[in-house]
Amino acid sequence: MVLGDVEVVRVVEWHRPFAPASGMFPTVAAEVWQDNADWLAPDHWEPDSGRAVLALQTWVLRSGGRTVLVDTGVGNGRERPGMPPFHRCQGDFLGLLARAGVRPQDVDIVVNTHLHVDHVGWNTVDADGEWVPTFPHAEYLIPAADDFHYGPDNAYGQGRQEVDRLIYEDSVAPVHRAGQAVLWDGFHRIDEHLTLESAPGHTPGSSVLRLTSGSDRAVFVGDLLHSPVQILQPCCNSSACLDPEQAVTSRRGILARAADERELLVPAHFGGPGALEVRRDGAGFALGPWAAADPARSAEGGSAAEDGSGAEDASR
Repeated sequence: MVLGDVEVVRVVEWHRPFAPASGMFPTVAAEVWQDNADWLAPDHWEPDSGRAVLALQTWVLRSGGRTVLVDTGVGNGRERPGMPPFHRCQGDFLGLLARAGVRPQDVDIVVNTHLHVDHVGWNTVDADGEWVPTFPHAEYLIPAADDFHYGPDNAYGQGRQEVDRLIYEDSVAPVHRAGQAVLWDGFHRIDEHLTLESAPGHTPGSSVLRLTSGSDRAVFVGDLLHSPVQILQPCCNSSACLDPEQAVTSRRGILARAADERELLVPAHFGGPGALEVRRDGAGFALGPWAAADPARSAEGGSAAEDGSGAEDASR
């Protein structure tokens, strides 16, 4: 997609059934999935198994002559005990980036919307037994609140597990040691088109990236939303939200602005076209048209259900 003066390229590592929807979204009633099965399946829900279908993807933005990556997936060869989908993975993420015309040395900025396992993994690679930054010339923009929580200080005081320490040590600490980490809080301007804003709740430092160029608007919302059902029911969190009340507040605020300002909503894990508009629906929200990336420019791996269609009205 091209939004104003910014090119947006979608790199999909995989798209597949991930976890039981009832466990991942415990407050979403079963009938919500069933009543919307005609459009949730197959990109967002698998009716036969009841599993939520997610995409693992990175968004590449070319803005102002610079290349920006939004989130970096899981990474290869990581110890992730208790996380079977991410444990000792072996994938071709760098090959997918190459297909999108991006070499590691070309990346200028890496945005980690938050520091969960599936958003920081390719921050680093194994170089002769040592984790080093994958993108040697990049500035890594890391939310300060997440860095403080998941790092050695654990300022948040709860919600950190042993695997979180491993994630920080192999995917975040090496970036600090290389002098490439930039911590920010509240608001951070990348360039004339791109800004970062805090949207806490899922994690202490969860953030969104806003794109404004000409008349085009988009907001890359990370894990504020894992499924389109959270647009219909924004009070429903994923089971991974550390501060559920704050997560709901942030989600409602982001959805309201997206609807009022006609921002394209770009979540981290939506399958199908991957991005859509949001509409006001009384006191709540409804899905507007989907906006698919041009398939000729996408770099996809392991995609289970991409229909390749353009804008498609999925309003409910």
